[in-house]
Amino acid sequence: MAHCQTALGPVRDSAADLPLPHSTGQTGPPRHRTRRLQPIPSLLLAICLAAAIVVVWRHHVRRRHRAYARVLDAADALEARLRIARAQIGPTGGDPVRDALQEMLRQRLWLQQHGAHADLAALAAMEASIAQALARIDRQLAQLALARAGGGA
Repeated sequence: MAHCQTALGPVRDSAADLPLPHSTGQTGPPRHRTRRLQPIPSLLLAICLAAAIVVVWRHHVRRRHRAYARVLDAADALEARLRIARAQIGPTGGDPVRDALQEMLRQRLWLQQHGAHADLAALAAMEASIAQALARIDRQLAQLALARAGGGA
């Protein structure tokens, strides 16, 4: 093998001339140990990760089911309140409840078609919309009751 001499000392032209660590003077490229993961910790990590994913997914599904049930309950309450309003207004007052009932039926149709798979934000928006409609109906019924009480005195 050819060696060069420099001011700093001899230069080797091959890694094959380097001594092996912890060897008895043999030459050759340095050996590197590769660290292998132990199968048991890796398996435990995978199981823990899978369990965490399942827990998070089930929590999300439960939250969505509860939100869906709340929307259905709110729709039931709105429908009942609209029927009461229609009965209190009577046939002489026209039918201002008809539009609200039609809107409520559109919401029920949307819930039937999309509600079971809707995300939490859509269900929350639907619940808020129904709650606002219920509050409007309650205000209108209270104003009707005040008008009737004031007109009869």
